Amino acid sequence: MSRLIAILIRHGDYHQLSNTPSALQPFGLNGNGRSQSAKAIELLKQMQASSNAIFHPVIDSSTLLRSWQTADIIVHGLNAIDNIEVFDALTERGLGSVANLTIEQIENAIEQDPRFDSPPKDWKSNSYYCLPYQGAESLIDAGKRVADHLLKRMSAIDARILTSSEQDTFKIFVGHGAAFRHAAYHLGVMKFEEIAKLSMYYAQPLALEMHKDGSFSHAAGEWKIRPDVDSQLD
Repeated sequence: MSRLIAILIRHGDYHQLSNTPSALQPFGLNGNGRSQSAKAIELLKQMQASSNAIFHPVIDSSTLLRSWQTADIIVHGLNAIDNIEVFDALTERGLGSVANLTIEQIENAIEQDPRFDSPPKDWKSNSYYCLPYQGAESLIDAGKRVADHLLKRMSAIDARILTSSEQDTFKIFVGHGAAFRHAAYHLGVMKFEEIAKLSMYYAQPLALEMHKDGSFSHAAGEWKIRPDVDSQLD
């Protein structure tokens, strides 16, 4: 029986501002990130061979440059993939009007505004905390947004692909670590207490199988153990 597999790939390492929540930083991959993305091609080929799988011809990517570049490198290394489609729904947690300010600048702005309470010390990693600014969202809300996108896009794959082939189908999604982890929680693949303990390796595929009832389970690939659970930078 063929299986439908979502392949989650965190973008490669990239240029980023120091001491700044990375959420919506617009910068591209650095040299290391490009190498990581190139290595992802071989990992995907190995995963494909071990599962006798075919790749869905479209990669879904976050709109952010580092994700698109990662996806673009993969597309050029996998002949079976034709195109990249980009989606806001796959971006990291949005920080609203304080996006791309430093941590110190954000905390100072909150402290100077009499309308707001001081943020908790763990505000960067607190799954439910949302900065009090227009357009900001919590990590748990960002994860729900990503989970909804995964479910929608996976469910839309033509059922004839699965019934007419004995091969598994891989659908690749390139996005961001924290949003993917929180999405995994919403999809029932990760326990809530595991979110802060785990991360994702740069540009290494992690596979989730989607079952007929719409549920997901971990199929392949390894989560990364987080050495610093108080940090929530992408």
